[in-house]
Amino acid sequence: MPQTYKYYTWLVLLLMAGNYLFAQEVMVEKGPAISPDSTLQNQASKNVQENVSFTVRNIIITGNKKTKASIILREIPLRSGEEYSLQDLVKKFEDARRQLMNTALFIDVVVALARSEGYMVDVAVDVRERWYIFPVPYFKPVDRNLNQWLFEKGASLSRLNYGLKILHNNATGRNDKFRLWLVGGYTKQFSFSYDRLYIDKKMKWGLSTAFALGKNREMNYNTVADKQVFIKDENNYLRSFVSANAELTYRRAIKTRHRFGIGYTMENVKDTIVKLNPDYFQSGRNRIQFPEIYYRMSYYDLDYIPYPTKGYAAEVSVGKRGFNDLINVWYLSLKGAGSWHTGKKSFINVIAYGNIKAPFKQPYFMQRFLGYGDAFMQGYEYYVVDGVAGGFLKTTYTREFLQFSVRTPGKNRQMPERLPFRFFAKIFANAGYVHNPLPGFNDLSNTMLYSGGIGLDILTSYDFTLKLEWTFNRLGENGIFLHRKTIF
Repeated sequence: MPQTYKYYTWLVLLLMAGNYLFAQEVMVEKGPAISPDSTLQNQASKNVQENVSFTVRNIIITGNKKTKASIILREIPLRSGEEYSLQDLVKKFEDARRQLMNTALFIDVVVALARSEGYMVDVAVDVRERWYIFPVPYFKPVDRNLNQWLFEKGASLSRLNYGLKILHNNATGRNDKFRLWLVGGYTKQFSFSYDRLYIDKKMKWGLSTAFALGKNREMNYNTVADKQVFIKDENNYLRSFVSANAELTYRRAIKTRHRFGIGYTMENVKDTIVKLNPDYFQSGRNRIQFPEIYYRMSYYDLDYIPYPTKGYAAEVSVGKRGFNDLINVWYLSLKGAGSWHTGKKSFINVIAYGNIKAPFKQPYFMQRFLGYGDAFMQGYEYYVVDGVAGGFLKTTYTREFLQFSVRTPGKNRQMPERLPFRFFAKIFANAGYVHNPLPGFNDLSNTMLYSGGIGLDILTSYDFTLKLEWTFNRLGENGIFLHRKTIF
């Protein structure tokens, strides 16, 4: 909550508490005048805060042109007709604003006292909605990170996916997310997904679904010297795939969400791939298909999810892929993050990740571990580490050193009046390990991995974060790397 509204709320509530004290009849014995004792005054004020309860009469929501009021009320830890102490009331105002901002539906939220009558209070919730629909051109390198595309692949345009991406982050006003990709270039792909938080009146159960199909002329068929090895055919598609999944979700309160999912994957590769790597699918096969079942639990209690400086987050995934000898893998994945303030503008962040797949003997395309997706160690951006068990630990000390804003032209409630910029300096260290029973011609598995460095994070509106990092690894290499993700 902005400080102005926070202090205003405290002032009004304290005046109400003062009126309560003034109204009490206190019988005192006549005697010499004495000066007030500040200790007694503080104790009296404390007693009022602890003992006096205020009842929330109405919650007044304004500014929501698209978002349903029920969605906003679902995120607020206040209910009409309930009683709260003075201390709890102010804290819940702050919690409500934080939770609403973390929905990524609004660019600003104010939760404050609207009016009061005796011990009855009305709460005002004013929101400023974001842009929700983004039909934009899509350009993205297929390589695992920007550094690999820029410096190892020479920023080759042939390694770009391009097309049209349609994102609708609040399709029906119920915080539901629709995604549609029509992609050409390196990968010919059509995909869509839809995620709706609530499908029942009690707003606890939700549903999501996703579907994708595509094909590639170039593909990664092996790993040598801890780097992906590719082959390309200008005349034929080497790989085609179809995937689909559906999830039933459960969110009883605010911080925890459970997902129960089923999925299906089918993939074909040309005989050329099988000749180069007979263990790509196992047993010299060029086609594979398998079902999947899984459960995932995510927990977020963070001050600001896109760039947390305080709080905790965790994710647990367990599942089964395949039910025969060709594809048979159980997996368990654990992720955790914690952030703690060490000063007004500094904090420490720790991220832990662990994963295991059983049995340990798996085909090549099931061995992907570090360097794929969000599971990576800083300093090893040019490498991948294949395996079936392992994890890493990342520790970062960060301090904000600069903050300013730039006025935006025009008046649009979907854009902030001023575009904020925040700059953070940091120092970090990583440690990790990956077990691979069949490492082949690779050296980074089955050994401890270390890295460290310094960096600069830039945070601005619409949750945009740019991370520039100068990192050293255990191989004696160093370089400047670019990232977007803050936590898993």
